[in-house]
Amino acid sequence: MDIRILHLVGTRPNVIKLAPVFSALAFYPRFRQLIAHTGQHFHRNLADGLFEELGLPQPNYRLRAGRKSDLGQISFMLTGVEKILLRLVPHLVIVYGDVNSTLAGALAASKLRIPVAHVEAGLRCFDRTLPEENNRVLVDHLSDLLFAPSTDAAKNLRREGIEKKRIYLAGNVMIDTLIERLPRAETLWKKRWRRRFGGKPFALVTLHRQENVDDSLKLERILKSLNRLGEKISLVFPVHPRTHRNMRGLSSCTKKLVMTPPLPYTDFLALLKHARLVITDSGGVQEESSFLGLPCFTLRSCTERPVTVERGTNTLAGKDPKLLEREIERSLAGHRKRPRLPACWDGRAGERIAATIAEWLKGASHPSRKL
Repeated sequence: MDIRILHLVGTRPNVIKLAPVFSALAFYPRFRQLIAHTGQHFHRNLADGLFEELGLPQPNYRLRAGRKSDLGQISFMLTGVEKILLRLVPHLVIVYGDVNSTLAGALAASKLRIPVAHVEAGLRCFDRTLPEENNRVLVDHLSDLLFAPSTDAAKNLRREGIEKKRIYLAGNVMIDTLIERLPRAETLWKKRWRRRFGGKPFALVTLHRQENVDDSLKLERILKSLNRLGEKISLVFPVHPRTHRNMRGLSSCTKKLVMTPPLPYTDFLALLKHARLVITDSGGVQEESSFLGLPCFTLRSCTERPVTVERGTNTLAGKDPKLLEREIERSLAGHRKRPRLPACWDGRAGERIAATIAEWLKGASHPSRKL
């Protein structure tokens, strides 16, 4: 009898985290893996094209959450995910990260008494005004298996009263995918990007979080600061669809920025590997840059990945554009952090997660089914 495992994803980072787990679980012949995509990200390079790029099958189920408010997305996804779960009746639902899709998947499965595994559990920035922080806390307390990417994340879960037997230090699946894609990224750099950006130092920019791009005045201040920095170093800026919508009317603030559409993951990785520094508000980029030893300046005053500040190359630049400019000037002058990689950031997190799931399902007893 097949054991049905449903992976629920909705955004680009979710799919990047899915890839090593799906690959590792494929070695267990009794597991029948299926993928549901909520459509929270819908640009080709953020959604469908990424499955092909990472060697994943296309999703078995698709929803179209798209451009809705947070509550609108979650409501739509809850209804859609419920229908999928009632039709499939999986033995386990695996959710990834901290986005609305993650919360909708965990909540729907929990209500139907279907076990939930959370990959990237325990991350906390301790700022409940951020929607992702609320998602993290809720998903962790709904989950049966919690896979922490770092020791501080595991400690956060224990501090909140979650049973130790449900918590596993798995390591960072983002790093698994990065390590697997690096050789291809280097090939792409030589074939596609070196001629365009390799002649002089450049910095890479990503910007997409609600607190930075949905407030027009804040976004304008950030873009003006980046524009000033663009006079000192070339800034390559793949623009997220959400940011692009909110940049209308701000073209005068972007004259010094080299803007592109969202890039395929491996192309982005090629640029990240060869950039002089990165400016971001992305959690994943904080981790990837720390692994690569690349100076990272995060446009936030807190991070759910403090290990990237304590052991990696990340610097919190806060919400003050002048602070960002000062920190980058220090970096360009040669002041750099030396990274010390956290435990289990070794490219084998997916394997550890798969082994734990296999062992857990073997001994699991659920009222609604027998395995």
